[in-house]
Amino acid sequence: MGTLIQSVDWIAIAPPVIAAAAALVVLVVDLFVSDTRKPLLGWLTVGGLVLAGLSLLPLLDGDRSTFCLTVRGGDCSYVADHFTIVVQLLVIGGALLTALLSMHTMAADELPAGEYWFLLLSSASGAALLPASRDLTTLIIALEVASLPAFALVGIKRGDRLSSEAALKFFLSSVAATAVTLLGVSFLYAATGTLHLTSLAHGLTTVDPRLDTLAKAGAALTLVGFAFKLAVAPFHFWVPDTYTGAPLPIAAYLSVVGKAAGFSGLILVTVVALKPYADVWGPAVAVLAALTMTVGNAAALRQRPDAPRSAVRLLAWSSIGQAGYLLVPIAAAAYAGTDEIGTTIAYALMYGAVNLGAFAVAALVARSAPENRLTDYRGLYARRPLAALSLAFFLLCLAGLPPGVIGLFAKVAVFSSAVHAGLGWLAVIMALNVVVALVYYLRWTALLFTKSPEPAAVILPLTAPLTAAIALSAVLGIALSGAPQLVLRFATGGLL
Repeated sequence: MGTLIQSVDWIAIAPPVIAAAAALVVLVVDLFVSDTRKPLLGWLTVGGLVLAGLSLLPLLDGDRSTFCLTVRGGDCSYVADHFTIVVQLLVIGGALLTALLSMHTMAADELPAGEYWFLLLSSASGAALLPASRDLTTLIIALEVASLPAFALVGIKRGDRLSSEAALKFFLSSVAATAVTLLGVSFLYAATGTLHLTSLAHGLTTVDPRLDTLAKAGAALTLVGFAFKLAVAPFHFWVPDTYTGAPLPIAAYLSVVGKAAGFSGLILVTVVALKPYADVWGPAVAVLAALTMTVGNAAALRQRPDAPRSAVRLLAWSSIGQAGYLLVPIAAAAYAGTDEIGTTIAYALMYGAVNLGAFAVAALVARSAPENRLTDYRGLYARRPLAALSLAFFLLCLAGLPPGVIGLFAKVAVFSSAVHAGLGWLAVIMALNVVVALVYYLRWTALLFTKSPEPAAVILPLTAPLTAAIALSAVLGIALSGAPQLVLRFATGGLL
C-alpha cells in the first residue's frame, strides 16, 4: 500500500471547490434573508460560478496534479491538464448560463430559492470534478455528486405530477446505471488490483489468464453504466419525459452540463483505462453512435407541432441525436489514436453554447405560452424579431447550415474523424442522419417567420438575466462561426 502525499494543490482543485463553497454560502445565506430578498441568492450563485471560471486562468500554464501516491509510479487521483480545463470551462459556462436562465423562472414556478441554487451549485461542482478524476473511485463519486442534486432539481416543482414523474424516472434509471457501473468497477479492480486509470490500463495488458473473462465483463458493465448516464440508445428512454417534466432551465442544464460531464467520464474510462481493450469497445461505441443518432433524429422528426411541450420534447430527442454524433470521435479514437478525442470536445463546446441559447428562447416563449408547443412559435419574428433571429441562428447551428458555420464545421470535423479511422459505414449513417435532422430544424425555423392565422399571445417583456443568457449564447455562437478553427485548436491542444 502506498501512502498519500498530504499536501494539496489548492490552485489545481479550485474550480470544483469554489463551486462547492458557493453552494454552502448560498445555503447559509438563505437562512437569514427575507422572501423579498431571495433574488440575491441567484446573484450569489452567478458570482460563485464566475469565480470558479476565473480560477481556471492560473491552470493554463501547464499540467498540475494532486492527491498522488508515493509508489507505483506516483499515480494521481486529480489531474488538471488541458482536457480537464476545457471540460471544466464548458461545465462552469453551462452552469452560469443555466443560472441566468433560472432567475426569471423562480417566481413564476414558485421554486424554493435556497434549495434550488444550492442543488445547482452542488451538481456543477461534481460535474467540474469529473474530468479531473484519474481513478475510478473519484470518477464515480464525481458522477454521483453531479447526478444526485439533479434528481431533486428535476422534481423541485412541488405538487406538479409531471415533475415528480420525471424525477422518479431519472432517479430509477440513474440508480440502475450506478449499480451496473459499480459492479463493473469491482470486476476491474479484482482483475488488476488497482483503480487508477493509467495503472489499470497497464494491468489489463498483464492480467492473469484466469481473470481475463472477469476483466472483460467489468469493462462491458462499466460501459453499459455510462451508456445509461449518457442516454445512449437503447438506454435513452428516460430523457424525453425527464426534460419535459423538469423546470426548463434544468432541462437545459441536463442537456449540456450533464452530457459534458458524462462524456468526459466515458472518454477517461475508454481511451485511458480500457485502452488495451480498444478492439472491443471501439466497434461497440461505433454501433451505439449509429443507433443513438438514428433513434434520436427519427423520434424528433415525428414530433407533432400542436402537442403539449412539443418544443422541449423535440429538443430532448435532438439532444439524443447529438449524443450520437459526440460518440463518433470516441469510436474513432479506438482505431486512430487519442487525437480524435478533441473533436468530441470541440463539438460539445459548440453544442453547449447554441443548445442553451435555444432553451433560453424557449423559456421566453414559455412565459406567455406555458404549454410550449411548436405552434406557439408561429410568427415569433413579428412579435420578438431579435429572439426569433437568435433562435433561428441556434437551430441552424444545430443543423449545421450557414450562417451557423460553427455547427457545419463541427459536423465536418466529426465526419472526418470517422473517415480517418476507416469507419466509412458510420460516416454514411451520420450523413443520412444530418439530412433527417435538417427537416425538423428547418421546419421549426420556418414557423418563426410564418404569419399566424389567429392572434398570438403577447409575449411578456424580457428580463435582464434572460436577455443576458440569450445574448451570451448568440455572441458566442457568432464569434465561433467567425473563427471555427479556434475552437478545434483550443479543444485539441495537448489533449490526454
